[in-house]
Amino acid sequence: MIHNPILPGFNPDPSICRVGEDYYIATSTFEWYPGVQIHHSRDLVNWTLIRRPLERQSQLDMRGNPDSCGIWAPCLSHADGQFWLVYTDVKRYDGNFKDAHNYIVTSATIEGEWSDPFYVNSSGFDPSLFHDADGRKWFVNMQWNHRSESFGGSPKSPAFDGILLQEWDAASRSLVGPIRNIFAGSPLGLVEGPHLFQRDGWYYLTTAEGGTGYDHAVTMARSRDIGGPYEMHPNTYLITAKDHPEAALQRAGHGQYVETADGGAYHTHLCGRPLAPHTRCTLGRETALQKCVWKEDGWLYLENGTVVPDVEVPGLDGAEPIEKPRRRETNFDGPDLPADFQWLRTPKPERIFSLTERPGHLRLFGRESIGSWFEQSLVARRQEHHRFRAETTIDFSPDTYQQVAGLTHYYNRFKLHALAVTLHETLGRCLTILSCAGDYPDGRLSFPIGGGVAVPDGRLQLSMEVRDNELQFYWQAEGMGAWQAIGPVLDAGVISDEGGRGEHGSFTGAFAALFAFDISGRGKPADFDWFNYDVL
Repeated sequence: MIHNPILPGFNPDPSICRVGEDYYIATSTFEWYPGVQIHHSRDLVNWTLIRRPLERQSQLDMRGNPDSCGIWAPCLSHADGQFWLVYTDVKRYDGNFKDAHNYIVTSATIEGEWSDPFYVNSSGFDPSLFHDADGRKWFVNMQWNHRSESFGGSPKSPAFDGILLQEWDAASRSLVGPIRNIFAGSPLGLVEGPHLFQRDGWYYLTTAEGGTGYDHAVTMARSRDIGGPYEMHPNTYLITAKDHPEAALQRAGHGQYVETADGGAYHTHLCGRPLAPHTRCTLGRETALQKCVWKEDGWLYLENGTVVPDVEVPGLDGAEPIEKPRRRETNFDGPDLPADFQWLRTPKPERIFSLTERPGHLRLFGRESIGSWFEQSLVARRQEHHRFRAETTIDFSPDTYQQVAGLTHYYNRFKLHALAVTLHETLGRCLTILSCAGDYPDGRLSFPIGGGVAVPDGRLQLSMEVRDNELQFYWQAEGMGAWQAIGPVLDAGVISDEGGRGEHGSFTGAFAALFAFDISGRGKPADFDWFNYDVL
């Protein structure tokens, strides 16, 4: 059986592609670098992260991109002997504009080097590339209408102005021919995330609707002509949990159809698993996969006979789940950052960290403040479980309170809790807690233990335990006794999509992260010997 979500933690907008017996899923990474996560499977049950292809400045530079901007909704496909990846780099979130620029990169192999991007257009986000049977290629994306009351945190349908179709000429690397608005969506509104495929003389179009919160849905339509008109699915929705608050997988929408080698039908979608009592999805939007069937009317349906996604889904014959370790140890012994980790925005990681300046350690160079949109030294791995413990050892000797480094439960600049080493005028070297419990109304920090707690010189061990909606920090001097709790129990639930101003205020995911900043401008380094992540 396939157990959903197949990609736990922050892995939204799944685009799926099959090449022979190999399946690939590309997901959005927003402001996290390198851009786009690609997972691989041969059985639809076990998935492995194998590539983040947008990895250099010529492909992606997100310095200055606001929170929840950057890489939205990639589309992965294979044609003409190569892989094609389409993506948006969104430069603005709040207000009437998005400044969403769409690009295409290609590669002969998933694992190989990907090309520099070909610019396509900026008319809207969520682009997709369809390779027609006659060899022509078609580019589709939603159209953004700034002349509406749509703004961050309160989406309105008029800004989502239908799905645009235009031909892409691979030889000239440009769009050609007329621009057609082929689909206005259903009355649910907020139509986005288009994907086209062809079957039995029909062009099928799936889209995401209802916003990426609890009204989310996968809508389906079809036409004999790629330009339309498109008729709606008999149920309108292929997948949704919007009218089923009891469903384990909520916020179900935005995915793509794939056919197995033997003709089986599946459809990916994003989902969320809210925690009571606040219905916050602390793991962000995750990737799930549903088994589907084609019926005599020529329409696709979930195999379970409803529109509500299942947690357990029939997989391929012979597929066996491989149990993942409950403890993941990272020693920073190699010259490269381990695959579990990412950083924020900048294509110049050498400015913010090094694994060679002090071998066996991750060295972070203190740059701008935690939450900066430009250059902050923060290296993070996804939270994949509702209950986990993260531990690290830090070697850091600040000489001013403007130098701070430590361990953080991080979502964005306005949603974070951090345990950090710094300097206090009277306490000397100390531990402090920085907390920002949401991006509304003004995102100010609080300091739950005031000026801090004095600590001895030398290396310190820092840890945090997250148990559903609660977070507790701990510390100990290395080799000098047991872990000691520090500070109050904090609200871990705010480190979520729904924390702060609500479900459409931001939509990435929670991370356990190591960070350092030095707002004196002197680049004080902090060294981390190891990092452990344990499932509780």
